[in-house]
Amino acid sequence: MTLPEFLEYVKTGQALDTDEIHRLMHDMSDEARRITFRLNGAYHNAEQIRTLLGKLFGRPIDPSLRVFPPFYTDFGKNITVGRNVFINACCHFQDHGGIFIGDGCQIGHNVVFATLNHGIDPAHRHATYPAPITLGKNVWIGSNATILPGVHIGDNAIVAAGAVVTKDIPAYTIAGGVPAKTIRNITNE
Repeated sequence: MTLPEFLEYVKTGQALDTDEIHRLMHDMSDEARRITFRLNGAYHNAEQIRTLLGKLFGRPIDPSLRVFPPFYTDFGKNITVGRNVFINACCHFQDHGGIFIGDGCQIGHNVVFATLNHGIDPAHRHATYPAPITLGKNVWIGSNATILPGVHIGDNAIVAAGAVVTKDIPAYTIAGGVPAKTIRNITNE
């Protein structure tokens, strides 16, 4: 299986449970670790960070992206980041299912994006199922939040620090808690 074939396959949400898929995932994980070890193992200026992230993501990086390492991912090739995005230190992006970050987003320390889930039935628990995470424009994710597979967070929403987001968050909403629930709407005051 090629990388483009895999990226198309994960859009179906079907189980990632064949030897061919596991080989590709293992190879991509090895490549991601090599790049993130370089990124996280020494000081790099902003341009050098973007160059390494371009290799990790497999595409050019917008010059407005700011990332404070360390940054962790176990795949790397299914991350799309808009313009004027800031990602703070110690974030973990499990991006097999796809992570799409809109323009102007701010991601706090230690945020986890998890795009894979395991089967519930013990006989099939080894299988993983991908689902993308999508952040609209100007979303702010507070420190230590966890965003689970398949979640869409609307434009201008805020996810409070420490929240665990299991369901979609509407635009112009502040959500927090475990599991995250709407705290209030954002209005132009």
